[in-house]
Amino acid sequence: MKKTITYIFNNELLSYLLFGIATTLVSILSRLVIYQLTHKELLATALANIIGILFAFITNDTIVFKQARQNWPSRLVKFTLARLFTFGLDLVLTFVFVTRFPEIIGQFVNNNLDLVNGIETLLAQISIIMLNYFFSKLYIFKKTR
Repeated sequence: MKKTITYIFNNELLSYLLFGIATTLVSILSRLVIYQLTHKELLATALANIIGILFAFITNDTIVFKQARQNWPSRLVKFTLARLFTFGLDLVLTFVFVTRFPEIIGQFVNNNLDLVNGIETLLAQISIIMLNYFFSKLYIFKKTR
């Protein structure tokens, strides 16, 4: 088991996927809990994204891409800008598919708004993980030679 964990943590792609999944779970669970407490889908989306961004930066910077401590503020700015883009995408998707046109997904789940929100959350997170990988790998956490 220790060898497997070491292998995953030493492999950038596997480590990114592991912490991407962890970030997604943190975001989804945060969003669903906040939504259940408030029934305000945009508030839940916003707060869950903030929690996810902070969790993701810390894990990506220190564990996944193993960056040196210097220049972390620059990486944080780039990371935040990239995540703000995907955050905006998440808000737009939530607005379109949950707030404005819930019947698009709702037609498949008897117009249950809780299920509509859950399905949209899952689909949005899959898209966001893929975009965030490309931003992280190509723009933020570049290896210096």
